[in-house]
Amino acid sequence: MQLDLNLLIALDALLEEGSVAGAAARLHVTAPAMSRSLGRIRKATGDQILVRTGRSMVPTTRALAMRAQVHALVQQAHHLLSAQQELDLAALDRVFTVRWHDALTAACGTTLITAAHRQAPGARLRLTAEPGTDDAELRRGEVDLESSSSAPALPDIRHRLVGRDRLVIAVRPGHPLTEGPLSIERYAAAEHLTVSRRGSLRDPIDDALTTRGLERRVIAAGPTTAFALQLASDTDLVVTLPHAATRAAREQLGLATLPPPLPLPEVPLYLLWHQRYDDDRAHTWLRDLATETVQTLFTPPTASQQALTPGPGSNAHPREQAQED
Repeated sequence: MQLDLNLLIALDALLEEGSVAGAAARLHVTAPAMSRSLGRIRKATGDQILVRTGRSMVPTTRALAMRAQVHALVQQAHHLLSAQQELDLAALDRVFTVRWHDALTAACGTTLITAAHRQAPGARLRLTAEPGTDDAELRRGEVDLESSSSAPALPDIRHRLVGRDRLVIAVRPGHPLTEGPLSIERYAAAEHLTVSRRGSLRDPIDDALTTRGLERRVIAAGPTTAFALQLASDTDLVVTLPHAATRAAREQLGLATLPPPLPLPEVPLYLLWHQRYDDDRAHTWLRDLATETVQTLFTPPTASQQALTPGPGSNAHPREQAQED
């Protein structure tokens, strides 16, 4: 059976107006056209729908029984197909899956969840561990929003650059590298730790050293930034990682922060999503909120926050204090 959904709209108008002329005026069609629609509706339903009583028309018993349901269906169809439907955050009931790098989750996860719950109490966020690059999960809709340090290659994966981070060195207080000028040779000679979900003992820093004829000794790889920072706090291992995304964690552990003795490329931070969500207003709200949340990491501190920055007698190295933000 082939259904013409325009008949549903016509039926709704007929039942609301109670006349062919009234329904025609409501839908901006001619009375003969509406009369033909009523004939088709009668044929499809096997019911007269409207019957004449004197000079007016009244709905049949079946028409009365279906009137509320027909109206609700028409309203749902309008809502479903409207490209300009408004987003009601107070009524939003949806689960979003956000897959971020663990350092970003640690730095911004609490703020994102708090802000989302305040604006849309019915929305729920799943912040999942980042198992690795898997565009298939974005394409299948299993992940709504993802963080990445590189722009996607696939055209159906959208991206937004939300900031650029710089690399810094984190070591325990009193570490030998905090004493005296930090040369590139001293840096390379230290024992290093990488952060890699796959356990890689090499990263772009090694490439930068190689071009200068140097090689560092990487003795361990940690799966998360939190683990790497804790290990650096407990040992003499040196870890080099993004500044803004790890600032709060480094301060909490009381680690000393040093500027690298060689130029290193900035680390871009992208948010990724699938193109199916381009016009999804709820998803637009989520990614705008996530963008606003993440960008606070790259906002220079206020004067009052700078006043709380550790002084020369603290764990922060004096040369980094001038560059910290």
